[in-house]
Amino acid sequence: QVQLVESGGGLVQAGGSVRLSCAASGRTFSMYSMGWFRQAPGKEREFAAAISRSGGSTYYTDSVKGRFTISRDNAKNTVYLQMNSLKPEDTAVYYCAARRSGVTTNAEGFDSWGQGTQVTVSS
Repeated sequence: QVQLVESGGGLVQAGGSVRLSCAASGRTFSMYSMGWFRQAPGKEREFAAAISRSGGSTYYTDSVKGRFTISRDNAKNTVYLQMNSLKPEDTAVYYCAARRSGVTTNAEGFDSWGQGTQVTVSS
């Protein structure tokens, strides 16, 4: 398993942007597909975005398509989530997850999780 540490969350106004980062430990980062999930207060954790091991394929939930971009830098063992045009309904704790296999959008398919970073969007 890899250890994951998220950063970059905070308070932002609606319409603003935030970039989340997730740094992974170890030397096999490129063998892991990566995902971002989020959990709003009182709601279930939901899939936001995922990226394949090479970075060549990306996946998004419908509510963030066109606004969020997931990317990765395998040389830096880091995955990013660029979030633009933020809405109050994007307020949640955002979690980074790693899967030592092909990409999936199912949370149960991920092996390692970060501690989460809070993103709050004010109206």
